Amino acid sequence: MQDMERESMDYDVVIVGGGPAGLAAAIRIKQLAAEKGVEIGVCVLEKGSELGAHILSGAVMDPIAIGELFPDWKERGAPLATPVTEDRFYILTEKRAIYNPHWLLPDCFINDGYYIVSLANVVRWLGQQAEALGVEVFPGFAAAEVLYDEGGAVKGVATGSMGIGKDGQPTASFQPGIELHGRYTLFAEGARGHLGKQVIRKYALDSGRDPQTWGIGIKEVWELDPGRHVPGLVLHSAGWPLDNATYGGGFMYHFENNQVSLGLVVGLGYANPYLEPFQEFQRYKTHPAIGSFLEGGKRVAYGARAINASGLQSLPRLAFPGGALIGCDAGFLNAPRIKGSHAAIKSGMLAAGAVVDAVAAGRRADELAAYPEAFERSWLHDELHRARNFKPYLDMGLATGAVLWGIDQLVFRGKAPWTLHRRLADHQKLKPAAECTPIEYPRPDGRITFDKLSSVFLSNTNHEENQPAHLTLKDASVPVDTNLARYAGPESRYCPAGVYEFVEADGGQKLQINFQNCVHCKTCDIKDPTQNIVWVTPEGGGGPNYASM
Repeated sequence: MQDMERESMDYDVVIVGGGPAGLAAAIRIKQLAAEKGVEIGVCVLEKGSELGAHILSGAVMDPIAIGELFPDWKERGAPLATPVTEDRFYILTEKRAIYNPHWLLPDCFINDGYYIVSLANVVRWLGQQAEALGVEVFPGFAAAEVLYDEGGAVKGVATGSMGIGKDGQPTASFQPGIELHGRYTLFAEGARGHLGKQVIRKYALDSGRDPQTWGIGIKEVWELDPGRHVPGLVLHSAGWPLDNATYGGGFMYHFENNQVSLGLVVGLGYANPYLEPFQEFQRYKTHPAIGSFLEGGKRVAYGARAINASGLQSLPRLAFPGGALIGCDAGFLNAPRIKGSHAAIKSGMLAAGAVVDAVAAGRRADELAAYPEAFERSWLHDELHRARNFKPYLDMGLATGAVLWGIDQLVFRGKAPWTLHRRLADHQKLKPAAECTPIEYPRPDGRITFDKLSSVFLSNTNHEENQPAHLTLKDASVPVDTNLARYAGPESRYCPAGVYEFVEADGGQKLQINFQNCVHCKTCDIKDPTQNIVWVTPEGGGGPNYASM
């Protein structure tokens, strides 16, 4: 199949990923090209079945970047419909909720002037704006391979072939992938992007940077009893059910139609292999301060996604020969603000400016140095600089870190004359099971708490079953011989979708991979202690189909 000639299509700019960063970049390229009077061909590849299908976020949105992209976004009907009316922040113990007064909150936890949104719907709206400007958007096409020219610069990507059976051979429905060539290629795949990870490694873009750190965000949407719904309420919490050594926090956002977004972020640097993020989220919902809202309500959607939580010290070099990283493919999320969509949009716009100048000057496949230079001059760089010590402080423990972070923000306004660093990647922090205490989680009640499989059902996840598994192992012996023996099989716990199971086989244990359940969260690719699991792209259109996450 590798010898089969693939068709190719040529563009000035190829963008991988139809999320906020990729679509903002495409839109801004078209806007700037029109201002300069030049034609620039732009295409966007999106692996989801439609724009927004794979988008999951909290989300409270700072409109600063979308306001720069479209000053008339309200008149255009952007789906930012629920302004924030109230902020609440709680420190939770198992039974109590300690209210943190608004006047004591650092600026990062204050959401005045912001909006509660479905980021999936914002992305669909951005897609409409992009197509109206002449951007060619291709949903259901997964970019599976980076293409390089003779000089080693990125020259585009190839989509994955369709119709390959489990045995790796073409089926009757086989269709070869298509090559998309561009003067420049922007990678906007979201956190832990499959191709972004490859170009970071190829060009050593993370050399001299701190390791990236991650969290898994698990989210549900509920329809509440109207008497328990508070439109515009933003509730954040820290503490229980997580212990003092585990980074994370909960959220509940009340938006329109008596609905709330409800979720828990668990830092993937946790040490105890018995910890199960999905179950921690189920426990979170039973807290009186949270569960009281849910009584009489109905769960209508579920999903999960890994998020960047690193900060400025972990950003890789943004540009390389023939392309650039934008959005969460680079790691622009502001962890203390729990916001990334505005940063993704802004990064796409900054890259777009560099691309348009380069194309207008007749250049191709060089390094877009103007993009990181523009970033360093931007409000986004200043914002991330002020947040840079958040995660290193919290690595000292929740209580100590919260106090130090408060001092950093309230006394130094984020401009303390020091920058803290982190040395270990998340997968290196998992301790052997023998050094840890097992965690007993209660059985789901089917009313407030649920199991994984019924949750995955609500994510509308689907993959063509007759295809090679997109969750691959470098060494098939490692899951049992190392992960199960040393770490009690953490794959079966950190996955929020029941993909990994240890089952009896031939008198022993083997790892069974139920790839059809995969919601594309990328947690396994990040947290596997041996880094033996590699997430690769399945057939385009597979995965979750989020309606309004």
